Amino acid sequence: MHGMWWHYRRTPKRLLDLLLAAFLSIALFPLVLLLALCTRARFHCRPCLGREGKLFGEWALRLGDGRCGRCCRRLGLEGYPRFWSIMAGRLSFVGPRPLAVDEPLPESAVLAARQVLRPGLYCLWWLRERSNMTFGTEWEADLEYAQRCTFRRDVGILLRVALASLYGAPVTTSEPLVELLGIRISNNTMDEVLADVEARVAARDAARLFFVNADCLNVACRNREYAAALGRADVVLGDGIGVKLGSRLTGQSIRQNVNGTDLLPRLCERLGQTGASLYLLGARPGVAEAVAAWVKERYPGVRLAGCRDGYFAPEESAAVVAAIRTARPDVLLVAFGAPRQELWLDRWSAELEVPVSFGVGGLFDFYSGRIRRAPLWMRETGLEWVYRLIQEPRRMWKRYLVGNVVFLFRVWRYGRKACPDK
Repeated sequence: MHGMWWHYRRTPKRLLDLLLAAFLSIALFPLVLLLALCTRARFHCRPCLGREGKLFGEWALRLGDGRCGRCCRRLGLEGYPRFWSIMAGRLSFVGPRPLAVDEPLPESAVLAARQVLRPGLYCLWWLRERSNMTFGTEWEADLEYAQRCTFRRDVGILLRVALASLYGAPVTTSEPLVELLGIRISNNTMDEVLADVEARVAARDAARLFFVNADCLNVACRNREYAAALGRADVVLGDGIGVKLGSRLTGQSIRQNVNGTDLLPRLCERLGQTGASLYLLGARPGVAEAVAAWVKERYPGVRLAGCRDGYFAPEESAAVVAAIRTARPDVLLVAFGAPRQELWLDRWSAELEVPVSFGVGGLFDFYSGRIRRAPLWMRETGLEWVYRLIQEPRRMWKRYLVGNVVFLFRVWRYGRKACPDK
């Protein structure tokens, strides 16, 4: 019975592979043949581990180094022979990446999951590389796929692949700093940021960490004080698909989309392991308390030094700072929204005496449950902003429909230089 169910479950996927591979193979054959003759392409084979650990040859075209060859590689035409492998049943469109025979094998649980699946051209890790969401490891992504492998999900992954292909190849090399519109962005990964936070907490080394997206950089072009506060920050991190596209326009590369919403659970996990404390400041009344309850439930090892809303008058800031200083948190999250949170931290950080302070924007709204975050498939394809626009069209239409276009125009015109408005 189990075998019959498994066969039925896999049949639609196999049929999709056959039909799609046959169509693409026939449709692209004249173009590939012409380009192969122009570039003097040759076949080459790489031995790989397939389903049930069986060896198979993964064929590809070796293209020349000329302009035509480079163009073919950008279009992915060097992988044309893989369509034949798909029709032969050795590969699938969606599945874990084929492993070379000399490649270190993953841990046993992941290897067992991979062996019952046909390797594929595209996988969750492929998607996350292109959306700069490579948090965790490739093996964890493979195990996640194996545990939820369905025909419907494979179709969804293929649709996401079509969107993610527009963002180009993943980042392989990058500079330690990326400069956009005069703002210097630290090109760190999530793990590097967390390790830096741990080191600063241990050393009681006060630091301000800010996130910037396309809208923040637009504001920085108009607001000199905000731009100066970003310039004085210890770390500025790039958040969102707009920063990724802007960096590409200037010939730079952002390694990961390090945003506060993805960082919080990982930060709480680290703080819980070390017994460090956290203070939550900002958002509407009751929201910070709801986030504190979320932290207590999921990360009981985190010590909550305190929380309060962000609805206080400017003249009350000194009292708020005194209360935080008395609580002595190791990490402070400030959710006033940009640029108020950055200006506030820039003004009061010396008096706060907190090792690490983050400006986190609307993060509290997501973890309190007040606003739902975009589903993972939209985040993996850079469409989180579309979800936010659908949620709050009256508030967000100008930021996204106008602001994103203005941002890309500014980057195209000024590149790494500061906006003349500053």
